[in-house]
Amino acid sequence: MTSHALRTRPIVMALAFLLSLYIFQPPQARAASSERLLIGLIPELNIFKQKQRFRLLGEYLTKKTGVPVEFTILTRYGNIIDNFTTDKLDGAFFGSFTGALAIRRLGVIPLARPVNLDGSSTYHGLLLVRKDSGISSVASMRGKRMAYVDRATTAGYIFPLAYLREHGVNGESGFFREAFFTGSHDAAISALLDGKADIAAAKHSVYDRIEKDNPRVAKELTVLAKSASVPSNGLCVRADLPADLQKKLKKALLDLEADPGGQAVLTEFGARRFIETTKEDYRPLFAMAIQAGIDIKTYSYRNQ
Repeated sequence: MTSHALRTRPIVMALAFLLSLYIFQPPQARAASSERLLIGLIPELNIFKQKQRFRLLGEYLTKKTGVPVEFTILTRYGNIIDNFTTDKLDGAFFGSFTGALAIRRLGVIPLARPVNLDGSSTYHGLLLVRKDSGISSVASMRGKRMAYVDRATTAGYIFPLAYLREHGVNGESGFFREAFFTGSHDAAISALLDGKADIAAAKHSVYDRIEKDNPRVAKELTVLAKSASVPSNGLCVRADLPADLQKKLKKALLDLEADPGGQAVLTEFGARRFIETTKEDYRPLFAMAIQAGIDIKTYSYRNQ
């Protein structure tokens, strides 16, 4: 891959940074208060949509735990690992790959994860192309433009990397004409729709959500490949979080479906309910990383 090939979308990153300064307290101010739970969020969707999705859940968890729950949306996937300690996060809704990284590197404890609207508690990655692109195999991807999401996301990078290696591409250098990171799954899909990319990687739950709202998706795009299932984004907490708070958080999420006000929370969040999740659920991520040629212990997940 050429030196200019991997790049992030500066407008998306700038908006995310400015909005995070405007909406949320700075990390130093948050860390100064011990009477709160600070939970990090990955930029699965653009920051505006992500903030709205978690609004009612934050209010619900505050009520059930008796401790103010604050969410901080980070500008990119890898920041959830970098900032967990520096920003003194108490927990995070990790993506599947960042969850595996955090379990291995930070020793976090998984508590619960959502069940998607389709009844699954997992998701899979997709490789998408335009129907009129003529791309039907890895061989026909050569020389094209590839839109990834982030080096620290399963669907948006680890899966396509593993898929390429499985089909004989052991290193992207010189294979694509251009490859870049969009920062979120919806942005990768938009890049494909807008003709800025020939291939895009994204998670199926985001694709399904966009397909419902945008008729162009079904009309113009097609799925070239999909990954094995991996756990949906779940809440993990620091190992030294007081045990009573861990129990309250876990119970609040698992009881959400039966709570009188829980349906409104679940509807806004886009889930049926929450279920328990454990470290064992992340085993497929370690296998996929090996297939992609990645050593999780030493992997550099920064978008360079």
